[in-house]
Formats: sequence, structure tokens, C-alpha cells
Amino acid sequence: MASGPFGSMCAAGAWFAWWFLNVANWRLCPYGRVSNMEAFHFGCSHQSPGAKPKHTNIVFLKTHKTASTTMQNILFRFAELNNLTVAMPVQACGHQFCYPRSFSSHFVHLHTLRPNLITNHMRFNKTALQRVMPNDTIYITILREPASMFESLFTYYSRHCMSFRRVPNGSLEAFLAEPLRYYRPQEIESMYARNTLTFDLGGDKDNSIKDLAYAQNFVADVEKVFSLVMISEYFDESLILLRHLLSWDLEDILYVKLNMRTESSKKRLSPGLPEKIRAWNSIDAYLYDYFNTSFWDKLSDLGLDCVAKEVQLLRQAQERLMRSCFGGKMPLPRPAAEIKNKDLRPWQPSDKVDIVGYDLPVNISREAQEHCLKYIMPEISYTRILLHSQSLQHRRSYQNRPVQKSHTLQQHIRTTLPRHSQVHRSQPGPSVGQSPGSGTESKSTPKQS
Repeated sequence: MASGPFGSMCAAGAWFAWWFLNVANWRLCPYGRVSNMEAFHFGCSHQSPGAKPKHTNIVFLKTHKTASTTMQNILFRFAELNNLTVAMPVQACGHQFCYPRSFSSHFVHLHTLRPNLITNHMRFNKTALQRVMPNDTIYITILREPASMFESLFTYYSRHCMSFRRVPNGSLEAFLAEPLRYYRPQEIESMYARNTLTFDLGGDKDNSIKDLAYAQNFVADVEKVFSLVMISEYFDESLILLRHLLSWDLEDILYVKLNMRTESSKKRLSPGLPEKIRAWNSIDAYLYDYFNTSFWDKLSDLGLDCVAKEVQLLRQAQERLMRSCFGGKMPLPRPAAEIKNKDLRPWQPSDKVDIVGYDLPVNISREAQEHCLKYIMPEISYTRILLHSQSLQHRRSYQNRPVQKSHTLQQHIRTTLPRHSQVHRSQPGPSVGQSPGSGTESKSTPKQS
């Protein structure tokens, strides 16, 4: 919420106040902040701002090459702002939940148990997640158009996926001409080479291309579990649906694009390739087409005009945020080697792919630096920092507990702690990681994925 001498003006419902704040002088509401009243008067809200508490128990299934890192960053910042617990992977799993193995509660770091949110990469396993998450958890994921997504996967994992490494000269055209010549379904990273979305969601990536019944049943299972399936190509519109689903404010969904490739790292798809990609990834294509249609149905239910107004508000707030964080200018993404702060350097998958990031200018205030730093922090750095802070909090809370007489009693107390599923806007919440319809939890020791 906007604060300070201009707080009341930011919350005003008059058109002049809106114009003044969003057009005449973006500096009056620093860091891109958008008031609840602003969204109420000019967006899709049909009830008084702040009437419903924010929902905070969330599973975000982070899919590959779908803008999911940007979405993860939104959730990480929301968790920190509201003093929520985020499930983090055990050390043996790295920064993912031992992907590509099916998710297990054993993959969750002990210091982050009884979480409110979980968002790092995993292979979906509903049964195992239900062991970890509260009963009122809302499930969300994101999909991307299969042709553009596969091009990104092919380029990004060209050094890691053997199905891609076998292809002469790294040619996407050659792979799609004879995919079975290069593809080995049992190889550990074969999920990047076929129906990756289906695999991430717990499905069978190698089911017969002619088995329409499987695709239909799989989509039905996904729809039962996930309250919102976001669409990468309409990221801002997806965030508006998310905001209304979770009763969040527009300020909660501000973001800076992360994990982007340079234009030179992208391959242009020649005529005919998109059709070949969709045929090779037929279950993903069916999945995307179905949820793209249902996505627009949800937007229509909310009202396309009011969604457009909220998207406009969001983008205006984004620009204010950018200018506040980057010294009054719009930022230019930089190659990792040019970023001075090591924590802000994104991971580089190979020497053929350039993933760009950001560095904050030195001439902005300390307050602005502290506010803006997390917006541009890459996934691996943010995961490490968040785990560290939660581990410290866990140790402090453990040291302050009264001594118990038995392990059984300690376990009983731990497992009966209240689950905070909502955050009221007046104050932060208290502190505390198969197929979509089923799954068997793995009991084996986690390994590095």
C-alpha cells in the first residue's frame, strides 16, 4: 500500500488522482505501488478493498521454460513480506526437489516443514504434496505454447539432454525430421525432449500419440487439481486472474522479467516446424489448447474490459517500479559477466546460450536498493538466501521452545501447530515444501538431480 504524505492521494477514487499518479508524476508512488482503492475503482473488484483476507497456502508447479521463474520470484517476495514459510529442497536435491524424480515429502528441508508455499521445480505428485501442505492449499501452474517452448528447451538444454546432444550441428530441423533416431525415453533427462509439460505434471510423456483418451483423461485430472492454469503468452492477464483467485492486491503481483535469453540465443522456427513440434509433443499440445481455451473463459467471466484496465494499472505500476529501481530509467538486461553483484548473475546453461540479468545502479538510495534487490534476484541465489533465513528462524524458534519430556510429545506439538492460510491486509501473518489425481510417495534417499 502507498504510504507517506501522498498515501491518501494514491488511494483516491477520482479520475484526476488516478491520472496524476499514473501519468503526470510516477515518482509520488515509489516502487510501483498500487493502492487497493485504485484497483477497486478502475479494475474488476466487485467488493470493498480488503474485505477478504489474502490466501497464502499455495502450490505453484514450476514448469520449464514458461516464465515460471518470474512467477516464482513473485511468490518468494510475497512469502517474505507476509512472514510465510516456503518449502525448500534438502541439500542433496540442489535447488529443485530432486527433479526429475517424483516429488516426495522426504525432499523437503526439515527447517521448512509445515510450509505455506512450495514453488521450486518438481515432478508433480499430489499424494506426496498433500502430506506436506494444508488442506486448503490452492494449486496453480503455467503452460506455454508448445512450439515456442520446445525451441527454448532445445536451445537451453542442448548440452545437458543426450537426445539433443546426438543431433548433428545442434540442428532442431534435423531432430524433428527423425526424432526417434535421437530420442531415448529411458535416459535421465529425456523429459526435456518430449512432452515436458506432461511430465512435469506427473503424466506419461511417452504415451501413444494416437491415444486421445489418455490425453483427455489427463487433462481432466489436471483440471480437477489446479484452480488456475496460467498461460505464459498472456502473463499479465494470468496475474490478474491469480490476484482475484487469491484476493491479493495489484502490488503483490509486480515483477521484473527473469531468466531471459538474448535474441541471438533464440532460433527462428522455419515454416512447418511448429506443426512438427506439436505432433512430436502431442499431449502437451492437447493440454495447452484445452487450458488456453478455458483461460479465456475465465477472463470473460471476470470481464475482458475490467481485466484490460487492471492490466493497464499493472503495467503502469511496473514502469514506476523500474524507474524507481534503475535511477529513473528503464533497465537494460546485461550479460552475466557484466553483473558486478555475484548473487545477481543468472545461471548459464551452456556457452551457446546467454541468460541475461540486472545490476542495480549505485546512485539509488539504500531504501530503493533493499526494496528492488529481490525483484531481480535469480532463482538459485534467492533459494539459497531464503533457506538460510528460514533455517535461522527455525533454530531460534526451536531454542525458545520449552523442554519436552519425550520425542512423541515433541512430535505431537509440532504436528498440531496451527496452519495460517490467510493474511489480513492490516498486518503480516504469523510465521510458522504422479498424475495430478494420484501418486505414490518415494521413500528412497534423494540424489542430486
